[in-house]
Amino acid sequence: MTKTRDELYEESRSRLEKMYPIFLMLISLPLSMFFWVGNLAFTHLWADQYDEVPPTRWFAATLIPLLVATWGLKKKSLCMSGAVLGAIVGFILTLGSYLFFVCLLTFFVTSSRVTKFRSSMKNKLENDFKEGGQRNWLQVLCNGGMAAQLGLLYIIDNGCGEQSIDFDQNYRSSWLSVGILAAFACSNGDTWASELGTVIGSSQPFLITSWKRVPKGTNGGVSFFGLLFSLLGGLLVGIVYYLTLLYIVDPIILVRSPPQWPVIFWGGFAGLFGSLFDSFLGATLQYSGVNKKTGVVVEHPGPGIKWISGHPLLDNHCVNLLSTIVTALVTPKLANLFWP
Repeated sequence: MTKTRDELYEESRSRLEKMYPIFLMLISLPLSMFFWVGNLAFTHLWADQYDEVPPTRWFAATLIPLLVATWGLKKKSLCMSGAVLGAIVGFILTLGSYLFFVCLLTFFVTSSRVTKFRSSMKNKLENDFKEGGQRNWLQVLCNGGMAAQLGLLYIIDNGCGEQSIDFDQNYRSSWLSVGILAAFACSNGDTWASELGTVIGSSQPFLITSWKRVPKGTNGGVSFFGLLFSLLGGLLVGIVYYLTLLYIVDPIILVRSPPQWPVIFWGGFAGLFGSLFDSFLGATLQYSGVNKKTGVVVEHPGPGIKWISGHPLLDNHCVNLLSTIVTALVTPKLANLFWP
């Protein structure tokens, strides 16, 4: 029986998907070996300043982000540009500390899930809603760019490896670690608030600057459920970080360090604070209007559009980037002041 073109295409696609792990291994092994050899040469030249990174960490930092990026492509949570940049961001964070990678993974997996939650309802509320929530390189940069930058500073300043939070003994590594945690907690909290808060609960949100009722999907609109989900999204990042820290970091180091449980609290704080700051920027510097014919909220003025709030100075990507930057800078400073 002759197979159709579609059947042949599906068979070829299925064979390629089965070969993905082998293909990724073939890429990861030579890349990780190349990085390791380069690191050996580098540490021999500057042995007093830098430590040698074991080949297993180079391999993990290369393979694991590639696997996650491939999974994101398969689940249609990432487009190709988003997968490429996501793998680079994941490489930097995994190389610096596995604790940073679990923050990235928690944000990526959970935010992808909530983005697809009740997508048909969101399509009626948002003019630019994209089915499946595929993230491109710009969205990856705005959500993970600040964390990647801090991850590079962590590698340059402290080398590669997991450390406990101890502002007295290891101020710089602790500051950078909390900053990276806060950046992902902010992104996760804001995503949970916007993706779940708009489709759970029947009441209209309040505009954060005036407390007037506005349509769902309005930039700067907050609600009880939205604030709750932003807190929970940040707390989840903090909880995962804390549990991974207890499992990975040497128990002797943990005994000598101050209590580590506050990372959960600061994750929740970053999720809530980041979402509120994002909403403030959205209400003031991001345009929101409603199409009189369709009732859909739009972000650009035009004919038939009724102004709700804000000025057309920033778009959603800029607001997300600024929120992660400010949250990643504020949270470590406060954590240092109030850590028990």
